[in-house]
Formats: sequence, C-alpha cells, structure tokens
Amino acid sequence: MIIIPEKVNYIINKLENSGFEAFAVGGCIRDSLLFKTPQDWDITTKAKPKEVMNIFHKTVPTGLQHGTITVVLEEESFEVTTYRTEGDYIDNRHPSEVNFVSSLEEDLSRRDFTINAMAYSENRGLKDPFKGLEDLKNHTIRCVGEPNKRFQEDALRMLRAIRFKCQLNFEIEQGTLVSIKLNHRLIKNISFERIRDELCKILLSETPSQGFILLKDTNILEIVLPELKRCLGFNQYNPHHDKDVFHHILEVVDYCPKDLILRLSALLHDISKPQCFSLDEKGIGHFYGHNVGSAEKAEEILKRLKFDNNTIDRVKILVKEHSMELNEAKTSTIKKFISRVGMENIDRWLELKKADLKAHSHTMDYTGLLNVEERIKNIIGSKEPLSIKDLNISGKDIISLGVNPGKEIGIILNKLLELVLENPDLNSKDKLIDYAERML
Repeated sequence: MIIIPEKVNYIINKLENSGFEAFAVGGCIRDSLLFKTPQDWDITTKAKPKEVMNIFHKTVPTGLQHGTITVVLEEESFEVTTYRTEGDYIDNRHPSEVNFVSSLEEDLSRRDFTINAMAYSENRGLKDPFKGLEDLKNHTIRCVGEPNKRFQEDALRMLRAIRFKCQLNFEIEQGTLVSIKLNHRLIKNISFERIRDELCKILLSETPSQGFILLKDTNILEIVLPELKRCLGFNQYNPHHDKDVFHHILEVVDYCPKDLILRLSALLHDISKPQCFSLDEKGIGHFYGHNVGSAEKAEEILKRLKFDNNTIDRVKILVKEHSMELNEAKTSTIKKFISRVGMENIDRWLELKKADLKAHSHTMDYTGLLNVEERIKNIIGSKEPLSIKDLNISGKDIISLGVNPGKEIGIILNKLLELVLENPDLNSKDKLIDYAERML
C-alpha cells in the first residue's frame, strides 16, 4: 500500500483541481511498494512550469529549462516536473533538448529502470506501463526499453544499476547486464563527483563486495578505480592470507560496520600492496611499508574522486595506522597512539583491525586485539590528557613567554603533550610553563 504524505497529496490535488493530471513518481513509489520509507517525494504533472508557478504561492524555478519547479510548503520543498521527453544525448549525460509532452507514459518511457518508472496518485491509482511492479516482485533490475539506448543517454545509469543491486539485493536482468559490459567505456564521460556518490552508496550497502565484484566483471572497475583492479589475482604468498589482495580487501570492507570513512579506509588499506611486495628466501611474501604507500595512494584516489579534505584526512590516518600492533605496548605508547589517531577515529581503527583479522586465514588470534581494546577504553575512561586541548597551558601562555605566533607554538605544545602522555602529573600550568621556558 502506498501512503502519500499530506503535503504531497495537497500538491497533487491542487494540480488536479486546476485541471492538470499529477502523480507521485519514481523512487518514492518503488520504496513504498518495498515497505521502505522514501527519502524524497517527486511529483510529475501535465502542467507546464509556468502553470505550476501560477498555481502555488511560493515556488523556486530550480530547473525551469528541464521543467522542474520547486514548490515550498511551510519551509518544506517538493520538486514538481512537467511530463517531458528528451532529445539526443550529446555527452552520455545531458540531453540536447527537453520537450514537454501531455502523456504520462511518454514521460515514464525516458526513465532508467522499470522499478523507477511507476507513478501513483490516490485518485488515479498505480500507473505501471513497463511492468515495474512485476520486476519489483521478482527482484529484477531491468532497463526501460532498449538498454543500450538508456546507457548511451546517461552512462551513470550503469553505476546506478549496480548500486540498486547492492541496496535492494536484486539481480540485474541479463540483457541489461550484457549492455553494461558492452557500454562500460562510456563511464569515462561521467564526472568524478557523480561516480563518487554512487561508489559511496555501494560502500554503504549491506554487502559492498557484491558491487565491486560486479564493477570488476563489467570492466567498469578499471576505469573508476584501476588501483583496486591491480590487486585482483595478486597472490600474497603468506600463511596468514588465504585470498588474493583484491578479495581480502573486499572481505575487510564487508566485515566493517556501515560507516563511510571506515569502509573507505577498508577499501584502500592495502591498495599499495602490489607495489610493496617482496619474497624472502623461504618463499613467504612481505609488504614492508605498504601502510604508508597505501595512505599516500588513498589520498591520491580520494582527491581524484573529489572527496572533502576532512574525509581524506581521516581515511589517510586509518590507512596509515591500520597495521600498528599494540599488543605489548606500554601505556604511554598507547596514549601517544590515541593522540596521533584522534579520539574521533580510535573506534574506527579498532573496527578496521577486527575486520582485517577476520579477513585473514582462520588461524588468527583475537586475544591480543581484545586486550588492546580494553586498555584503550580504560585510558579514555580515566580522562587523562590525550591531546593538546587537554593541556593546562595554551598558545597564549607560550606567546607570553616571548614566542612569536606561528609554527613554533605548535611544536612546543606537541613536545609538552609528549611529556604529559608519559607522566600525567606534569599537566599543571606552572610545571608546563617551567618546561616550556627550558625548551626556549
């Protein structure tokens, strides 16, 4: 059963009362039929954009040339789009022209997949000219009409098909899948920002490995993430690993909780292993320095995909520190590690370590890591200083000693923090000023 929210119903009824057919359409109908709560409600109508603007009190012409008007009701926004068809696609993404039409079926015929090409209103019921409901019941992702045409219109749809497979746990219909393989090179015409958004949704699905294996099988992976493709079939020659680097990485990703920074870190934590490989005299493989190499490569990849700096910095820290072993570490060493990784990342680091261990061969011992986790919890629970902001001295105090504002203040504060991590009793203003004066 589809339950349309009150404000969406109000918009549809107001359009209908003004003489214009209108429906809720697309993903909101799909999600409702799957008993999921839709994130957005899109509305399609026979009314032209200017007619929509005349009917409602507050509107924003967000996509006037494409027929989209945003209707604002009590500070809540809803997109209302005129029935339309599209001209030839000149760049596998944008149509050369948009033509407004009077038929709902014409409008639905331009959409990507049958499960997204359904419309509904309380007065007119479900409109499903391409059997999307049947495909929904059969857990099938199928293009509307000819798959080659749909993907040549908008190459991003190939990634969307794989993403929907992961999110919904559906199967891609054979003809649609064959067409993705055939047209995979068109993905080069899509912006990195749009590729990034689809990859993130795949990463946050229940089993991301399904998506990345499908990206590999359709040859899209070598375009969007060639560094991961190079890990495929790379034998680790190590008794602790029973999988190649590619499948080990994907297993780590699957074992991680649904957290984007954590799963990005898992995806990239061993990305430089092929470049760091060496074989000892016993025929055992080693990857010395792969954590540092992978952190550098992670930064390069995330910048290419236009991630924000905060995400890049956090992922770099986790990738660089993922191989750190603290089983026999002194308490002061663990404190320094928490300070280096950051309180906001320490839980993610533990989850990454657990996932990495699970994805090794089944001979790994978890006892050491569980002990480390307990020690970290105890240190954090003790409320002892772990970062510069926990020190009982500030940059202003250092300036009062005659130091000019600049990098030197940070250097002094970090040295004072090292002292306090070794001996928390030194965290008093008088003692810290005394040590700062000695440094100067």
